[in-house]
Amino acid sequence: LLGGLAASDVAGREAALRDSLGAPVTVLVTREEVGAGDPLDRAALAVRQVPARYAPDGAFAARGDVAGLKAAVAIPAGLDVTPALVADPAELAQAAVPVAPGERVAEVVALGSPSLVVRGSRVDVLVTREAGGARGETSVALEDAEVLAAAPAPEGAGQPGEGPRVALSLRVKLRDAVYLASAQSSAVLRVLPRAAGDRARGARGLRAGPSG
Repeated sequence: LLGGLAASDVAGREAALRDSLGAPVTVLVTREEVGAGDPLDRAALAVRQVPARYAPDGAFAARGDVAGLKAAVAIPAGLDVTPALVADPAELAQAAVPVAPGERVAEVVALGSPSLVVRGSRVDVLVTREAGGARGETSVALEDAEVLAAAPAPEGAGQPGEGPRVALSLRVKLRDAVYLASAQSSAVLRVLPRAAGDRARGARGLRAGPSG
């Protein structure tokens, strides 16, 4: 009789615990670490059952739920896979382009100081044309361009010139991107870093001769 009462009490406690935790549900987890931007391959995923109370909101329940998706951030092994951790490849590609409609990223190599021309700074771009093998007229080709990325130019990259060179990505309009691409192959480019907060314009087109 006492054994029956004890068993009944245990069963009652188990039932109450199940009611408080909820029925088991299937949750998708990472079997191994998935790097940011990597596809969520089936081999890197597993499923496990947990009480509903402990299942993350919106957690995926099967490998097929994330087919074709990629990790939006690095996901450690053993972590529940939720919508906040994944992204559609098209959305990732769009987010990776740091320009607005009508803008382009112009890749150039120019004379300039790698220590002053850095990501987030703003620069003016000068173009010096060559005439008869000698340096010709210099003009202000672009003003107040935002530097999206910058690094010391590798040896032999870009046009020859005196002083350090920097390889940089600039946020520009399409027309300016076309002009810079053309100038890169036939002229010498130089970038002049601006002071923080200096957004003045009006010098574009200013020209000076070889001696001036």
